[in-house]
Amino acid sequence: MAHPVAAFYNVHFSERVGTVHSCNRCKGSQMAEPKRTDLGLRAERAILVQVIARSDAFEADSTFEELESLARTAGANVVGSLRQKRPRPHQRHYVGKGKLAELRALCGRLEANVVICDDELSPSQVEAVELAVDTKVVDRSEVILDIFAAHARTKQAKLQVELAQLEYEFPRLAKMWTHLDRTAGGTLGGPAGGGIGVRGPGEKQLEMDRRLVQRRIYDLKKRLEKVEDRHRITVKGRSSRFATVTLVGYTNAGKSTLLNALTGARVSVRDRLFETLDTRTRTWELPDGREVLLSDTVGFIRKFPHHLAASFHATLEEACEADLLLHVVDAAKSESEQEIRAVNEVLHQIGCRQKPTVYLLNKFDLVRDEFDVPLVRKLVGDVICTSAVTGQGLDELRQRVSNLLAEGLAELRVRTGVDNSRLQSFLHGNGQVLDRRFDDDTVELRVRINPEYVGVIRNMGGQVADLGGNTDSPGQPDAD
Repeated sequence: MAHPVAAFYNVHFSERVGTVHSCNRCKGSQMAEPKRTDLGLRAERAILVQVIARSDAFEADSTFEELESLARTAGANVVGSLRQKRPRPHQRHYVGKGKLAELRALCGRLEANVVICDDELSPSQVEAVELAVDTKVVDRSEVILDIFAAHARTKQAKLQVELAQLEYEFPRLAKMWTHLDRTAGGTLGGPAGGGIGVRGPGEKQLEMDRRLVQRRIYDLKKRLEKVEDRHRITVKGRSSRFATVTLVGYTNAGKSTLLNALTGARVSVRDRLFETLDTRTRTWELPDGREVLLSDTVGFIRKFPHHLAASFHATLEEACEADLLLHVVDAAKSESEQEIRAVNEVLHQIGCRQKPTVYLLNKFDLVRDEFDVPLVRKLVGDVICTSAVTGQGLDELRQRVSNLLAEGLAELRVRTGVDNSRLQSFLHGNGQVLDRRFDDDTVELRVRINPEYVGVIRNMGGQVADLGGNTDSPGQPDAD
């Protein structure tokens, strides 16, 4: 998928929202005016830059390794790195002036095409660093957006990615047209010229682009609302018939592999970050014969951009609608505690932190030292050690999920006419039929089902009794 911001500026929305004009701003330009149109990182030689604040010193190595993984997933070749300890990033240059000169020399020596910073930069910071090091500069959010753009498959994911990209780039539009004169004609207003009512092509193009981007963002939000409404109706429709279980966790923790192992699905599994953007849902049969829906969601990372969480709220909403969350943790990583906290922070952002959760220490076949297991148990309570490759812990997981979902169900005896196929179909679709007995023209079913359906069963002509023997009058509809 092409980067929509890059496409926007390469053709000036000629294909998307109307033709403006084309320009030759890139022809003969020097890196003193670095262009911000080609944000793709594929095959570019990258240098990674990180400022280590005192408050983040403990996690700095992990986040830096993650930045390298993000860069490689985006297709960049990491050729060097530069890290600096300071109380906070420099307000203008991100790193100090001495490190800035060192970064410029490093870019020249290693022939780097791009500098990737570990934090989100302001537009003025991007401009200052680019001019200082004579190399294109992107930040962590732009790398994530580039990966999301490449991995989006469904219409909803593509709309979400494009919206997130345009909202991220909108404040950075001013720099796009600095290569054009900002004044033209006249002598009033000082030696620079620029008569009353006359503005240069850069300023006029900036205003047009802002209007076009705002219009495109508005259109995308409207289209996304319609897609999200349909998705929400689908999710609620499934939830009314089946219990729903959702896999959440850090990116590349093995959620998709678990989905395949538990349901027999054949979804794509690759060892790279953000391989899954679109929610995949499959039926999963539990030991008691009950079928539930198991969904796989987008993975999380540290410093997950807030605007991405907002744009992907509908996708993440699958977790909010679930009856149970399976929080998948990569047991082979030493920083599992930090990853758990990062995931829980995003779950808190989308409002589903209090959902019933089962923690899984996945990839346990790769663990050589089991010292981390008691640490994780101390943090989250009981955990299940699983391996989608060897099958370890999967039976225990199935039984645990079955028991937890059954806690909110009631066992009822439902008597109805043998010809009441509508009610019998409802009981099979929304509960688990444990036993069936026929008596002349009636049938009695012992069913495990959500007690909220009792009123519906009565209205459909069923006579309901609990296992204690309390029985309704036959065929009497519920007052509600």
